[in-house]
Amino acid sequence: MFVVNVEGAIHRDGKWLLILRSEKEEHAGGSLSLVGGKCEFEGVSSDILERTLQREIFEEVGSEVTGIEYVNSSSFITDSGINVVDIVFLCHHKSGEPFAKSTEEVDGVFWMTTSEILSHPELPDYLKRNIKCAEEKIQDGSGSGRVK
Repeated sequence: MFVVNVEGAIHRDGKWLLILRSEKEEHAGGSLSLVGGKCEFEGVSSDILERTLQREIFEEVGSEVTGIEYVNSSSFITDSGINVVDIVFLCHHKSGEPFAKSTEEVDGVFWMTTSEILSHPELPDYLKRNIKCAEEKIQDGSGSGRVK
């Protein structure tokens, strides 16, 4: 069985929103990452991935996004042995200046360019890969920013 996690590659003015995960977080505490979280059980529902992403972004950083589009997916195992399917979406910032709204989950927010992220020696390869894929979507025109 997998936990389903969604992450938003939030883009605004040529930069990406990254959060500094709280040291209190069980997985990857104290590291920079995209904003997101896991899906909750809803029974029969539609658009659960997109709605979960919008909820998590608002809960963690107080912002709203638009133009949610699939970027890529992967799987990993947390330090405590939980299997996770991770789905990344390209999002465009709509409103609400991001801040560490959920202090249990977020210690800080940062806007960084693609080149800053890709050249940062301490950022994990999976984060760089996700940003590169999201940037390619924007560059090739497939990241249209249509509203969902």
